[in-house]
Amino acid sequence: MLAESPRRRTALALATSLTALALLASGCGLGGEDGKRIRVGVSGDSPEWEVLAKEAKKEGLTVETVVFDDYSLPNKALSAGDIELNAFQHLVFLAQSNTENKTDIAPIAATTVVPLGLYSSKHKRLADLPDGSEITLPNDPANQGRGLRVLEQAKVIELKKEAGLFATPDDITANPRHIKITPVNAQQTPRTLKDADAAVINDGVAELSGIDAGTALFKDDPAAPQAVPYLNVIAARADHKDDPDFQKIIKLYASRAVQDEVRRTSNGTAHHIELPAAELQAELARVQK
Repeated sequence: MLAESPRRRTALALATSLTALALLASGCGLGGEDGKRIRVGVSGDSPEWEVLAKEAKKEGLTVETVVFDDYSLPNKALSAGDIELNAFQHLVFLAQSNTENKTDIAPIAATTVVPLGLYSSKHKRLADLPDGSEITLPNDPANQGRGLRVLEQAKVIELKKEAGLFATPDDITANPRHIKITPVNAQQTPRTLKDADAAVINDGVAELSGIDAGTALFKDDPAAPQAVPYLNVIAARADHKDDPDFQKIIKLYASRAVQDEVRRTSNGTAHHIELPAAELQAELARVQK
């Protein structure tokens, strides 16, 4: 769901959900005393946002990151008004979150799209997976559906044509290699590699665990049209989405200084995409339906 990199390996040491919430509790509202403070919820260490914060000072803005180690928390914090923006999720995850939590969070800019890969510590090639292998994948609906699509594209399984973005293992129609599919918490997928034959692991989670994206047995194509729902986004509460200071943040994210850092820290796996907010919001509405 997130464009992350080896920088993320220190993320869990930097913050837990409890410390993040403690930071939120001590923070002030939108803008702070001078009307220019913007807190951004992220998942893991985020050097590109550190670069952006330095550039933002030139615009008279104070940008602070609040680190979460649980994907369920940044949207809750945003809805509660404890942060002003977040940048950790793709559109499918946001659609799922809005629907389940009855929130109104809107994407205001695309950041990057990253491939989703299948990894193994036991096998070097996809063809080496034995009959009856166990493959783990994220259990949240958004990433589980994408993970199953990765396995379908790798010709490991086949899914119902009508399965859609939120496919589940029940939608598998063909499994010629008798693969055992085991959904687990997304952050736990790397740990399963010691027991399972392979695991579908989010790019950021893989890099946080020291897994080289280049070792994937298979990955989907982030440049394909099917990847549009998996664009990572900067998100705001819908009633604040047109804040002019947010437009400065969007422009800064697309700047050369920030994008150079994105490329450096993602080892080239993150593809920066620019789409108008209206298109992103239309795609979110489509996915939510």
